[in-house]
Parts: sequence; structure tokens; C-alpha cells
Amino acid sequence: DEMRDAMHPGVSESEMWAALHAGNIKRGGEWIETRILSSGPRTNPWFQECGPRIMQEGDMMAFDTDLVGTHGYCCDISRSWIVGDVPPSDEQRTLYKVAYEHVMTNIDLIQPGMSFAEMTAKAHRLPEAYRALRYGVLAHGVGLCDEYPSVRYPEDVEEHGYSGHFEPGMTLCVEAYIGAVGGREGVKLEEQVVVTETGCETLSVYPYEQALLA
Repeated sequence: DEMRDAMHPGVSESEMWAALHAGNIKRGGEWIETRILSSGPRTNPWFQECGPRIMQEGDMMAFDTDLVGTHGYCCDISRSWIVGDVPPSDEQRTLYKVAYEHVMTNIDLIQPGMSFAEMTAKAHRLPEAYRALRYGVLAHGVGLCDEYPSVRYPEDVEEHGYSGHFEPGMTLCVEAYIGAVGGREGVKLEEQVVVTETGCETLSVYPYEQALLA
């Protein structure tokens, strides 16, 4: 809520990040591992830290919490929002819908006993235009910080993949970054889940953007 309240045209990326940090500390959290928040053209490619850029109306603003919160546990989700009270563009909607489908499809896929290789083989396949800038993993473990396992995209298995399978009680972050090479903006979404005896249970209750899914 602090970030939503702070987000409007004329505010810097760093001010937005400060709102997240303050909200974490206020709730008894500890610290934040990164500063990954960007807006407008700085959302493509991903992994740019927040800076002095002043956000403009209609910008896409995307962030990854990467915070160590209450009781020392990592809260690791990503969301992408539109700055200001304006409707999103068709391109922004397209990016967001692909990211959302990617994350939701892959969450629904995970089952206890499934191998990492099987998830890689069955996971939602990104459209060709977005594969070059894909995120580093389909999903990763999380506990006190980012942890085992790292489940890779098909393109990355040979170099970085390893064997293993999902077990009940594993906490995972399922991710998507959607942006085209040379595109103006990108969208980052990430959801935190726990593997149960029958599938996955979502741990975050923060909603997605209906205006971008319309």
C-alpha cells in the first residue's frame, strides 16, 4: 500500500523503492537484498536498479521485492503497474498478459514428485519475440533468501540445469520477464508459492492488474 500511495507522475524510482523499504521496516522486517525497480524505458532490459529517473504518466513501473521480512523470511514477488490515472497501451497489455499466462500456467503445472526436467519440458513456452530476454529461471526456491532449486528454461538446461524433483513443503518463486529486444518496455511478474501434497498454494495475496488483463 505504501508503494501504491507513493506512485504518481513526478516521483523518482528511488522514492518508490524507499516506500517499499519503509513499509518492510514498519512491519518488523529486516532488510532488502536488491534495488530492482525501474520505469518506462528502463524496464527493458530487466535487472536495472532504481535511480533518479522521474516517472512519467503512462510509464510501466516494475519491481522485485527481494526483501527479508518479518521473522527473517524472504518475501520475493514482482509486480508491474501503470503510473498515473491513464489506461494502458495495447503493447503494455500484451506484455502483461503474456507474463501473467506464463506464471499462472507454470504454477498450475507444479506437482509433488515432478522432476525439474519435466517442468522445463512442459512449462509455458514464451513467444519467440520474448525468448532472448527471458528471465534466468522458470522458478527458484526461497527461504531466508533465494535458495535451491533453480529450474531452467529449455535453452539453459544444458549449461545450468541439474536433476531433482519438487517435494511438499518446498517454497518457490515462479517468474516471468516479458520484453522484446529493442522494445520500449518490459513486464516482470513473480509469485511465491508452497508445494503441497496436491499441487501449489499461493502465499502472496497481492492482486494483479485487471486493467492490464482486460
